[in-house]
Amino acid sequence: MRSLPLLLSAALLMAGSPVFAQWMWLDKDGRKVFSDRAPPPEVPAKSILKQPGMPTRAAADAPGAGDAASGARSDAPETAKPAGKSQLDKAVEERKRQAEAAEADKKKADEARIASQKADNCARARQSMATLQSGIRLAQVNENGERIILDDNARSAEASRAQATIDADCR
Repeated sequence: MRSLPLLLSAALLMAGSPVFAQWMWLDKDGRKVFSDRAPPPEVPAKSILKQPGMPTRAAADAPGAGDAASGARSDAPETAKPAGKSQLDKAVEERKRQAEAAEADKKKADEARIASQKADNCARARQSMATLQSGIRLAQVNENGERIILDDNARSAEASRAQATIDADCR
């Protein structure tokens, strides 16, 4: 019978332990957000008030909060960061590096796609220019759907368009 109250109090203490694994931060509107997951990457480090393994910011920033607990720490400089803060800074820096790497990869992929399109346009323009300069009869379909043969003026206009594309894309 004596162990029953002890067992119940231990069970109650263990039931409250998941509460300690909570994150608390201020969102863009200044409201406190509580979650069991880390805040999104766009939340600045200064807005994170509490994370698992780190005391709340109010308790850590309170003057004299650590002085009562240990007299030896009163000699420590005030600029020393808590251990949790350096881990948080590392996580933020890692997120920044990942975001920058993803942005650089996206930029490289876009540049490669544009270069591929330019190479394709260049090849088509050169082929069109060779066809126009060959002197064979060429036909086009007009807006009414009728087939018309290109005369010298239309051929020179098409050749100048093809040359402009070659000048722009074949560098």
